[in-house]
Amino acid sequence: MDIKITLTEHKKDKPKAGTKLGFGKVFTDHMFLMNYSPEKGWFNPRIEPFHPLELYPSCMVFHYAQEMFEGLKAYKGKDNSVYLFRPEMNAKRAYNSCLRLCIPPVKEEDFIEAIKTLVKVDEDWIPTEDGTSLYIRPFIIATDEFLGVHPSKTYLFVIILSPSGSYYPDGLKPVNIWVEDEYVRAVRGGMGAAKTGGNYACSLIGQQKASRENYSQVLWLDGVERKYIEEVGAMNIFFKIEGKIVTPLLSDSILPGITRDSIIQLCKYLKYPVEERRISIDELVEKQKEGKLEEVFGTGTAAVISPVGKLRYKEDVFTIGDGGIGQVSQSLYDHLTGIQKGDLNDPFGWREKID
Repeated sequence: MDIKITLTEHKKDKPKAGTKLGFGKVFTDHMFLMNYSPEKGWFNPRIEPFHPLELYPSCMVFHYAQEMFEGLKAYKGKDNSVYLFRPEMNAKRAYNSCLRLCIPPVKEEDFIEAIKTLVKVDEDWIPTEDGTSLYIRPFIIATDEFLGVHPSKTYLFVIILSPSGSYYPDGLKPVNIWVEDEYVRAVRGGMGAAKTGGNYACSLIGQQKASRENYSQVLWLDGVERKYIEEVGAMNIFFKIEGKIVTPLLSDSILPGITRDSIIQLCKYLKYPVEERRISIDELVEKQKEGKLEEVFGTGTAAVISPVGKLRYKEDVFTIGDGGIGQVSQSLYDHLTGIQKGDLNDPFGWREKID
């Protein structure tokens, strides 16, 4: 792509070293944009100063939710080089999400080139403290000015960057999870495997219920039998049962997490037994009561790994292990973040340097 770059004349103050960044609250100086029309395809790729988008109230994304997004991170290594982590997986998932949402996909190589170019422009925004990274949010929205239920003809592709700390305010500490048995997040044949805002909007009511009871995340069950475990609102989920790491088998109602895939491969590399299969909430409760549920943790780009200290299902509240971070959870976190930051050898070739 021939990306036109317009640099800002009014640079923002960057967060000072030691500042508690939080997650997704601060944004860099620039953004990437590209338009789509049936006549031109994807055109006019550009980087501009970060600014508000100007959209008409009749813009279709506001009314029919035709949009998708992605999330990945850039890291600065000890050698001061900048790295991405498995960006080709995000590009592939973005492509598939677009197909499901009837959005013309961006070529995978263009998706990655746009990210690399923008990160290079705002490279000095990448934080280097432990637990920090530059979060990258690409998204595509439908832009036709029309009130009618059909795919838009025009679209806007945008990428923004946010220097971020831990997704959870308390960092790598066990979270409490509410098992939702009233509402569902996704069903087979729906959009659960696509990364689209609608999946997150429909999860908010469960999250609201959980928050009132001091639970930070919701564990969703399948939408048909309300029996099989699927995923947490912002993460995939793993269980250590009798020494084996178990995670729900992917279906079209579960998001194929890139961190999930990385953890499965890392488990095999570290010789931890790992299995993908259907697992029911009844089985989980039974294993907990038998003392065989040893660890629970979530995986996702934002949080990387979130150990689970407590699970609530209906009226039962279970403390996982001693309520602290499990040995396997800690080991996987240390290995994966070590690879991402360049502190450990990358035997998988996951880390991609931005030249």
